[in-house]
Amino acid sequence: MSWLDDDGDDELDDFDESRIRVRPNPKANRPRTKRRPAHSDAEIGRVLGVDRGRYQVLLGEGTPEERMLTAARARELRRTPIVTGDAARVVGDRSGEDGTLGRIIGIVERTSLLRRSADDTDQVERVIVANADQMLVVVAAADPEPRERLVDRYLVAALDAGIRPLLVVTKTDLADPAEFLRHFEGLDLRVFTSARGEMPVEEIGSALVGHSTVFVGHSGVGKSTLVNALVPGAGRATGHVNEVTGRGRHTSSSTVSLRYVSPAGSGWVIDTPGVRSFGLGHVDPQNILAAFTELAAIAEDCPRGCTHRSDAEDCALNEAAADGRLGPAGLARLESLQRLLATFADKL
Repeated sequence: MSWLDDDGDDELDDFDESRIRVRPNPKANRPRTKRRPAHSDAEIGRVLGVDRGRYQVLLGEGTPEERMLTAARARELRRTPIVTGDAARVVGDRSGEDGTLGRIIGIVERTSLLRRSADDTDQVERVIVANADQMLVVVAAADPEPRERLVDRYLVAALDAGIRPLLVVTKTDLADPAEFLRHFEGLDLRVFTSARGEMPVEEIGSALVGHSTVFVGHSGVGKSTLVNALVPGAGRATGHVNEVTGRGRHTSSSTVSLRYVSPAGSGWVIDTPGVRSFGLGHVDPQNILAAFTELAAIAEDCPRGCTHRSDAEDCALNEAAADGRLGPAGLARLESLQRLLATFADKL
């Protein structure tokens, strides 16, 4: 049997790949490849701040080679958010000298991630900080007036992120915070109080040693003043409360990590811009109850699938309220819980 055509040519030549015409590359460069270098020499550093696409990274933390450098993100990370507190893998020029620029090529798996949304219906997450293990909620006893609901939201966000919450009440020389604090009775929540000229810097500082603590709070409550007292030289801008609106003016415009140092040890203070709202659109509604620990214990007797809202039938929480077992503080906590749960009624 012959594979020759009438002209005597080998028909198999039609299948010879070497005879395929290839259009030359007009740019005269090599085609891109999906293979990326392993970067086995990358160093891991702590992201201390972000400013217009540039990241301040601390390398060699706690060693004689400790140094600060500026880095940009690699192209392949353009859709990956890099935030304060991240542990970043850095390559390139890591000397930290003026005019040098390193490159972030990866992020180590995060241990926690504190997030918020614009409102409760917004599914777009705003990442605040990564790898924090404590949240210090700062609220004023007066000027501006304390908002229990906002603090409740901070507590829910902290628990959802696996972060331990702390609370400090400032300006106690202007008003007695006792009634406000009764709202949080029964919670495993360490509370500090602060007045003009009586800021408990050492007491609060002892709770910061060995931890990465994110400071959050309404504008004008004295959060930046507290940060400046804990970290001399931090230079965080402070403001005042508007006498007409009763609202604080935004002073801190970015999230930064600052090192706290004391004879007892060191830790990290993460200062965040003041907010007037804290949306929980990203939170799983089923996790909200866990922020109200004393109510969660009672809710264990609820039937499966109970919504725990005020109109829920056979709800152990509603029964406890009707029987008078909760007391005034417990009733206030239950009202706060049910208000939050009602926000997520369409998700339950």
